[in-house]
Amino acid sequence: MLVKRANGRLEVLSMVFVLIFFALISRLAYLQMAQGNYYDRLADGNRIRLIPIMSPRGVFYDRNGVVLVSNRPGFTVSILPITGPVSEEVIAKLAAILGMNVEEIKTKISQHTGSFEPFRIKTDVGPDIVTKIEERRAELPGVVIEIQPLRNYVNNELGAHVFGYVSEINDVELEKRKTDGYKAGDIVGKFGLENLYDKEIRGTDGGNQVEVDVNGRPSQVIGKKDPVPGHNLVLTLDYRIQKAAETAIDEQLAYLQTKTEFIKAKAAAAVVLNPKTGEVLAMVSRPAFNPNLFNGGISSKDWKALNENPYHPMDNKAISGEYPPGSTFKIITGAAALELGKVTPEEKILDTGTHWIIPKGNAGGEVLGWINFREALAKSDNVYFYEMGNRLGIDNLEKYARMFGMGALTGINLPGESDGLVANRRYKEKVYNEDWYLSETFDAAIGQGFQLATPLQMAVVISEVANGGHRYKPNLVSRITGANGETIKTFVPEEVGQISISSNNLNLIRDSLREVAQEGGTASTTFQDFPVAIAGKTGTAENSHGSDHGWFVAYGPYEDPRVAIAVIVEQGGYGSSSAAPIAKKILEAAFNINQPPSESAKIHRPQTAL
Repeated sequence: MLVKRANGRLEVLSMVFVLIFFALISRLAYLQMAQGNYYDRLADGNRIRLIPIMSPRGVFYDRNGVVLVSNRPGFTVSILPITGPVSEEVIAKLAAILGMNVEEIKTKISQHTGSFEPFRIKTDVGPDIVTKIEERRAELPGVVIEIQPLRNYVNNELGAHVFGYVSEINDVELEKRKTDGYKAGDIVGKFGLENLYDKEIRGTDGGNQVEVDVNGRPSQVIGKKDPVPGHNLVLTLDYRIQKAAETAIDEQLAYLQTKTEFIKAKAAAAVVLNPKTGEVLAMVSRPAFNPNLFNGGISSKDWKALNENPYHPMDNKAISGEYPPGSTFKIITGAAALELGKVTPEEKILDTGTHWIIPKGNAGGEVLGWINFREALAKSDNVYFYEMGNRLGIDNLEKYARMFGMGALTGINLPGESDGLVANRRYKEKVYNEDWYLSETFDAAIGQGFQLATPLQMAVVISEVANGGHRYKPNLVSRITGANGETIKTFVPEEVGQISISSNNLNLIRDSLREVAQEGGTASTTFQDFPVAIAGKTGTAENSHGSDHGWFVAYGPYEDPRVAIAVIVEQGGYGSSSAAPIAKKILEAAFNINQPPSESAKIHRPQTAL
């Protein structure tokens, strides 16, 4: 009986073992045959990583092929996600080597949760950092050094406000651009052309598919996808004119601060246009900044210096600075008075130093006696133009100011443009809830009071006078080209408005502006012996916060205008002595006058396929 019971138990156990074995074999077969691909992918996920290769951004060229913005190789410290989270010990060691805050690294890691791609911790590190990381490789599992293209602004500050700068995408930008394929850690343009054309110039990242060991270190490359470089921008800028403009402004500001009473003349702007097309040949804003500082993240010291500078070096004053246009506005007042028949070219008005209705007078108490339109504009007589304002009224002044494009965006392909302000009744009533007074019309007629304009707007105004009344949209990009030089897109001049003024009246204004640069004119000291015929207008804008701002607008050659220019010097005093000398040096570069041989040759460099 006992033997039978023992045999029965053995049979049961045997059946259990057979069933277990059968279950294991069945499960193994299921995993191998039905789920084999799935677990194979999981295994590969543990040992294979895709290391992105950042695409180089497109190159910026000037109109003659001079490289202005390019790329250079740089070292980037990244972390490859391994089987588990990055340990506190690794983070602490890496933070000490990189000189970063531990929390900053943790924030970067948290932004990549669930991603198998490496994420950048610090860009553009020096060889000393690379050496330290390589020496402690065993202590830093998952930490890798990548060589990636970094933005290179060839001439540092030159053109900084036009180009902008690049930096790592922030949370707000990422939220807006996720649908466009942007991801955490991407390098994007922050403002200027880098921002506006980011999609065109960023390219498409490639990558290496690599096998990694248990420490997350790459051991071999399994596959590779080459990055696609971004498109290039061929700009309308002329390097020679841009450089001359920046140098001229820097030298003049230094002179005013050290040799004159205008010690606070520390900011200025200039815009140079082709009046026949609207192409921007140069654009300068001072003070400026070096966009290379933002590679790898700007230091706290550098950011503090920029952020606390009272003259706002990050602002592009050429397009966003709003100033009373001063006597440069007399061009518009004069055009309105002539075209509406409020004055004839021959009529003479008596200037006794102050106007007979409201005691507003000329700068310095100057008295010019009986003067006609030509003399009044050439000598920038206030009393004469007060009377023009009296005859026109504020509504007509507003109408013609808007006809010239004042009080509206020019439409330039740069972010951050301001629209200025045209003096008008509605504005005062809305903001101050007050009626309009005649004295305010007088102020508006000479570009004071409520009138505000940007340097770009005034460059457009003088261009309209130069080209016969056509207003073109200012443009900074001539072509977008591919990596092999093929043209992707071409930008053509775009006319966006015209001024309604007869050729006789326009010619009278042009002739009067020509006399500004001749003997007896307000800019004669600077341009009387200039070898190219120049027409221009000086301006001095009152400033309640300090010394007056100095303006000068001009175009040339007078017979066949190819260059139009507007310059402002904040707190520089009279435009004839602060802004006109800057314009002269810019025009010398534009017309190849008194230029160094090395610089002179560049203007004749042929434009080639890029």
